[in-house]
Amino acid sequence: MGGMNEIRTTAVVLAAGQGKRMQSSVHKQYLLIGDKPVLYYSLKAFEDSIIDDIVLVVGKGEEEYCQGEILDKYGFRKIRAVICGGKERYHSVACGIRSIHWECGYIFIHDGARPFIDDAVIDRAFEEVKRSRACVVGMPVKDTIKIADEKGYVESTPDRSRIWQIQTPQVFEKPLIAAAYEKLLAQENRLSEQGVTVTDDAMLVETFMNVPVKLVQGSYQNIKITTPEDLKIAEALV
Repeated sequence: MGGMNEIRTTAVVLAAGQGKRMQSSVHKQYLLIGDKPVLYYSLKAFEDSIIDDIVLVVGKGEEEYCQGEILDKYGFRKIRAVICGGKERYHSVACGIRSIHWECGYIFIHDGARPFIDDAVIDRAFEEVKRSRACVVGMPVKDTIKIADEKGYVESTPDRSRIWQIQTPQVFEKPLIAAAYEKLLAQENRLSEQGVTVTDDAMLVETFMNVPVKLVQGSYQNIKITTPEDLKIAEALV
């Protein structure tokens, strides 16, 4: 298990989302699949993997709930910190990265609402980040994709064989992703005035650090729980 790597790895697991599309008063990461919360499954995958440490980023005021209902209840041992996230996803990631005060060479950034991450994907990503410094997990799209114009007409049809649907974890050398996030936060106001939205960690490394990001094969089961339909699919997969 963890500790066998010469270079320590930390997973930053994001569970601060509101889950507005779920039409539920309970945040999606705490909804049950089988008899366990969505968040349990990704934490368990990292707990049982090569990952050394875990930072859990939760919504404001949810730290105590998480500590009692998830960490203590299921006996997670690798979680070094439970911290409060920020307004947007990228604020939460930045909080997670800034909280790592221990030795860490690589950071795995993962959405807590993706419960079906597994060992094989984590291992593939780890092998790749050691070679490439930055990599993201994803899968080639199965459907034809169309680019729309402002009026809702088809503008173009990109070559499907070159299009990937990006998942998480997204994995980086710690100094690389930490510097990218500091640059983002320094330019945050200007970017938001320009209407730039940041939904992807790799985008920052590509943009601010000028480092290419390698694609790593994930899994078609590595779905994100976003809508009530996803929860039904997740029930079937469990």
